[in-house]
Amino acid sequence: MKKIGFIGLGTMGAPMASNLLKQGYEVTVYNRTASKAEALVREGASQAATPAEAASGQDAVITMVSNDDSIREVFYGEDGILKTLAQGTTVIDSSTISPGLVKELAAEVHKLGAYFLDAPVTGSKPAAIDGTLVFMVGGEASVLEAASGLFDTLGKKFIHMGPSGSGSVAKLAHNTMVGINNLALAEGFAIAAKSGIPADSFLELVQLGSAGSKAADLKGRKIIDHDFSNQFSLALMLKDLKLASSLTDATGVPSPMLNLAKSLFQAGQTQGFGDEDLSAVVKCYEAWIGQTIGGKPLQ
Repeated sequence: MKKIGFIGLGTMGAPMASNLLKQGYEVTVYNRTASKAEALVREGASQAATPAEAASGQDAVITMVSNDDSIREVFYGEDGILKTLAQGTTVIDSSTISPGLVKELAAEVHKLGAYFLDAPVTGSKPAAIDGTLVFMVGGEASVLEAASGLFDTLGKKFIHMGPSGSGSVAKLAHNTMVGINNLALAEGFAIAAKSGIPADSFLELVQLGSAGSKAADLKGRKIIDHDFSNQFSLALMLKDLKLASSLTDATGVPSPMLNLAKSLFQAGQTQGFGDEDLSAVVKCYEAWIGQTIGGKPLQ
């Protein structure tokens, strides 16, 4: 697989496409906001005017877009990829979307004699840049094996989760834990800060103790520094938690912690933090305790 169509050049998609170019793949890119493709064109990518054009004549097509509505437009729209998808092409969707839609898309792709893998990722913007993403993949094992070179270029690991839809389910379960862990970090910081414990000392304790987590490693310093530059947005975390909540409703799994996490991220969205990094949810706690985690009074 050397000819790749890449659709969706946001926070994650752009560096993923760049890594493919660096490894010698022929990449045709499409993004709804065309200007986001300019840097990749300078790196050697071709730019398509529509998703259908990006998918035409490719060995594989990778989609990385934000939500169910966007992915429906990419596949089913007037200029959607189903119009030009050729027999034998492998479609890899790395978006985080509902498992039901994943199964629907897989069926449509298979009708055309093409292949489909749902392959969402864990690892935010830095991992996309470094090529150290982890993919959780649903679909046929033989199709995954044939596409393994692509996954090896884009990430450090890919894990086969089962049939179509399994990658999506795994991502929602995983991101449920990510959301809860980030709230746990914010709450612990708030308890310590309100009692006068220095944030640096508390973070060191957390990272060395039983409360240690990826959340602490990735977001602890950002919280202390009030650096909410976006690695994975609060709005996208809320979207994933809503999808996870719909999944647990459908499967009958009790999820009280998920529901609380969804409510707190919704509070952050309502207060205008949606476009900031998901760690900005800590600002809800700072408002409640009347100071920043770093100890400064709120203005």
